Formats: sequence, C-alpha cells, structure tokens
Amino acid sequence: MAFVKNLFDKNFIEYASYVIRDRAIPDLEDGLKPVQRRIMHTLFEVDDGYFQKVSFVVGRTMKYHPHGDASIYGALVNLANKEIFIEKQGNFGNKFTGDGPSAGRYIECRIHPLAKDFLVTNPKITHYVPNYDGRDIEPEVYRAKIPLTLIMGAEGIAVGMSTKILPYNLKEVLDAEIKCLKGEKFKIYPDSATGGLIDVSNYNDGNGKIVTRAKFDTTDDKKIVITELPVDTNAKDLLQSIDNAYRAGKIKISSVDNFTTDHCCIEIKLPRGVYTKDVIDSLYAYTDCEKTIACQMLVIKDNMPVAMTATQIIGFYSQKLTGIIKDELEFERGTLMDKLHIRTLERIFIEERIYKAIETKKTQEDVVKAVYEGFEPFKAELVREISDDDVEHLLQIPIRRISLYDINKNREEVAAINARLKEIAGLLKNLVGCAIDYLGSMLEKFKKFSPQMLRRKTTVTSFSAVDVKSVAKSDQSLRYDEKGYLGINVSGGQEIKKVSPYDRILVMRKTGMYSVCDVPQKMFVDKGMWFCEIAEKEIISKVLFTVIFRDPKTKYCFIKRTRIPSWILNRDYFIAPDGMEVLHVDAREKFTFTLYYEKKPRVKVLEESFKAQSFEEKGLKTLGIRLCTKEVESVKVDGTQMELFK
Repeated sequence: MAFVKNLFDKNFIEYASYVIRDRAIPDLEDGLKPVQRRIMHTLFEVDDGYFQKVSFVVGRTMKYHPHGDASIYGALVNLANKEIFIEKQGNFGNKFTGDGPSAGRYIECRIHPLAKDFLVTNPKITHYVPNYDGRDIEPEVYRAKIPLTLIMGAEGIAVGMSTKILPYNLKEVLDAEIKCLKGEKFKIYPDSATGGLIDVSNYNDGNGKIVTRAKFDTTDDKKIVITELPVDTNAKDLLQSIDNAYRAGKIKISSVDNFTTDHCCIEIKLPRGVYTKDVIDSLYAYTDCEKTIACQMLVIKDNMPVAMTATQIIGFYSQKLTGIIKDELEFERGTLMDKLHIRTLERIFIEERIYKAIETKKTQEDVVKAVYEGFEPFKAELVREISDDDVEHLLQIPIRRISLYDINKNREEVAAINARLKEIAGLLKNLVGCAIDYLGSMLEKFKKFSPQMLRRKTTVTSFSAVDVKSVAKSDQSLRYDEKGYLGINVSGGQEIKKVSPYDRILVMRKTGMYSVCDVPQKMFVDKGMWFCEIAEKEIISKVLFTVIFRDPKTKYCFIKRTRIPSWILNRDYFIAPDGMEVLHVDAREKFTFTLYYEKKPRVKVLEESFKAQSFEEKGLKTLGIRLCTKEVESVKVDGTQMELFK
C-alpha cells in the first residue's frame, strides 16, 4: 500500500502541475495558454498573406499540441473572436446571440497584421524549445509588447486553483501603461464586448467581484428593451433565464421577442395592468439580467502560478517592454555592424584590388593567406577582425559584380548604416521614451485597423444588487394539518401565514425542540406544534417565550421566560433543559395558568394559579424557576395564544 500511495502522490503532483502550467492557466508574458501559443506559432509558420482553412491550421497545430483536433479548433475560434491575434473569414459564431461557429472546413483565418508588431518571433530574442516529439521547435513563451493578459482576459480551472480575468479595453490598457512608464497613477476596469453595466466597488483591482447588469430601454411603460448584455452572457442564455423565471411565476410578462444580431435587442412586452417599474427589479433578481462574477488574476510567472493585480500586471509589462525594445535595438545594431563590416571589406577588397593578389596562387591556403595579407594595411578601417567566413564571402563575389562595383553607392549605404547606428545609440539612452512612442504608434495602428476595439462598451456605474427576498412576493400559503404535516404543498388543514420561497421559518415542536429551516414543501412536525413564525431576527427577537416544563423524576414543575437570539440553519435545539418534559409553550407576554397537583394524603391544595408576567426573563441556557414542591399532574392555560395554536 505504501508503494501505491507513493505512486499516487507522485502522479497526482505531476498531473496537477501539468494542468496548471500546460492547460488551464495563461502565462503572464504573452497572456496565452499553451494551445493558443501553438496555434499562433502555426499561423506564423504558414503565413503567406492569404487566408488559410481553419481545418488546415488545426491539423498543422497538432504536431505541436498532442491533443485532439476538437480542443484546438475550439481554442482557435475563441482566440479569433478576441479580434486581436487572428483575422477571420466566415462564421466564427456570434458572441451576442450565442450561436456556434461553422465547421473548420468552411471558415478561414490568417495572422492579424498587428500581431506581428506586438509578438516577438525573432529566434534571437524569443526562446524556442523542441516540441513534444523533438521533431520541431516552438516558442517556450512569446515576448509580448502589450499587456495581452488584460486585453484578452482568461478563464480556467486547474487542480486546486482557478483563474478568472475579465477582458479590458485596449486603449485604456495602453494608456495605463503609458502613465505607468511616466510614473503617473492610473485606474483601469474591465470592458466587455457585449456592453452592459458593471459595479466595481468590490473589484479589488482584479481579485474581488463585480456586479454586472443588462442595459434596459424603458422609454415605453409597457415594453422593456434589453439593448446591452451583462458581462459573460449571451442572448440565448439570457432568454432561457427569463423563460425559467416566467414559468416559475417570478415575473409577469406577455411575450419576448429576440432581434439580436450584431448587437443585443430583446423586447419584453408586459401584460395588462403591469408596467416596466413593476418588472425591472424582478428581472434583476430572478434572471441573468444581473450577475455577480468573482474574479481571480492567477497567472503563470517564472513557471509558477502567481496571483497578481491589474496594476501589477501593467507594471510588469512596462518593465518588460523597455527590455524587449533594448534587445531589439541591440540585435539591430549587431546586424548593422555585421553589414557595415561586410560592406567595408568589399570596398577595400575591390577598391584596393586585393583580388589581384590571388590570381597567381595555386592552393586554397595560399589564396586565403593572400587575402589576409592584403587587408593588413587597412586594419584600422575594419569594424572587427577579419575571419575565415569573411574571406570565404569575399572569394565568392562574382567577377561581374567586381567589374560593375559602384563605390559611391557603397559609401551611401555605409553612411546610412552609420546614421542608423548613431540613432540606435541615442534610442538606447532613452528606452522609456521609446516604449511610450511605441505604445502611441500601436494606438494609431489599431485606430486604423480596428477602431471598434478602442471604444469602451461597458459602462462603469454604481448600484446595489437586488435582494431576491425583497422582490419575492409572499403569496404561497404555509399550511398545517391535523396529521402533523407542515408546508406549502399541504392540502387542507389550517393556513398559518403567507410566505415566499426564500423565507425561512422557526418551528417549535411538541417536545420543545425547535429549529430553523427553509420553507418546506411538506414536512412532518408532529401534532401539537407550539409555534411557527418566519425566522427573521428582528421578528423572533421580539418574541418572549414562556415554557412550562416538569421534571419526570420528581414531577416538580418549572417555568422559564426567555428569547431566542440566534440559531444555525437546520440544527435542532431544545428550549427546556435536557431531560425535562415540556407541558406548555406560550408566546404571549401576559397570561394566567393553573397547576393541578396529584392527589396524595396531607395534600389539601390540589390546584394553584400563577401569572406568567410575574416571573423574570432569563437567558436561554438557564434552568428555569421552580414553581412548587408538589407533584404536578397537569397544567391548564387560560385563554388562547395570540399565535395560531392553543
């Protein structure tokens, strides 16, 4: 068993780590999960400017992602609908209506032109690793220049943890990053493509919750038009929730018409005598027109799951952007230096006729040596030391190119290279300014290619969540019959009171045991129930209970007047001390009761009357006050309770 336990523990840890890092949680660097990153890598590989069949892209991605095509297809469609990574052609589904996409053979996609700008694919800058079978290489993680983690959003459930990152507005995120680079304060909030209203008072910078609502047009008193959907909701799901609420009798409507296409338009018509002001709160309370969404910004950072805030993510990307720009500039400088070196070698090789010195050489060694010797007088003009590769390059220059060599053109090219190198040197001294300029240029590019992505769609406002209890109508009859059954589905018997499905009730049974429970459909509580009331503390706390009980051994009688200050749902309590026999429970402030004693020799007084109000109120856990030292046979209470039962 020890072996099995160790094997299980090892496999579980490995599985948990795999799900966290390779399946469910996005990486902070590029905001992508592994399957999404592999899709992007495939699109970069097959990019030729034309649209590709989605089924073709899915098939190519499978050599990097060892899973079924269905999961890759779903991830590709979801990624394409973010409208920032992939250009799409065909039916990719509708985020407003909830309709699904067409099959992969009918739809096409290609890499978004701007994705080439903010995702660094240069192998000299981005680290590539072998794929799962070692036949190809794939990026370990892309280096992203903009905060894709926030722009895209993410959702995933791993082993023991989960992430829920709502998407943010592209313009607001880039503006926030610019402010961060300038050292200015900023605040950002989520933005959904479907619009709606959000209350961010408890958002806690990405690790709290939001309350989201649909946006209503109530200009017509007899019609409600839903013009914007809540966050994470589509028209299909919203209509289903409205239908469920209507069937359950929670809302009164006449008809619902759905005209949603590329924007939400749901018309709710009301019956006679019902107006918009009567229905709005019910729609928020009983349907998905109002939702509460809990958020958790969990990401993979340095190969470990880390909880971060939106502000921290913006700060992370700001630092990373300057680092990426530095690496790109240094790479460009290195490339230009190599190019300058080659152009200088070519000029000297041709202008100084070094190639003439090799015409008489008979061996390769002598040729190479002659080239090296030919450059000895010109070492001061070289960018770096000449190498064997450089010599090989010079020896491969065609005669035609030598004869047509334009020295002026070479000098112009060298001058342009030197000018750019000087510019790069200046840029490296002001990386923060370069980063700000880059973000500004990206905003301009998005304004040109995808202006709709810059417009905020969700309205940030403040409102209180609708309490279902406050909206629910107490129109269900709670009944109690002679067989001892209590509930809203009890036929016959006595109606105790009107309740709503969200009420809770306190029931005190014949034994003196009481409990608080949800309104029952049909529950056996025994005959002779003492008390039943809606279990709200402001109601129950006002009730002064008087319990008369008897010790079964001595038959002495006791009284206790007390209140019930608190309780735990569905837990049984006893109002009398343990082992005592409850004779009567009353909820009246004042009443008179009579004790009848057992007939025994020397007992002349066989009955005695008391006033309940004569006794002090005690705590719930007290033992009570002894009424007599005689054996009590029974008790009789004068009058009737103000409650429902004698």
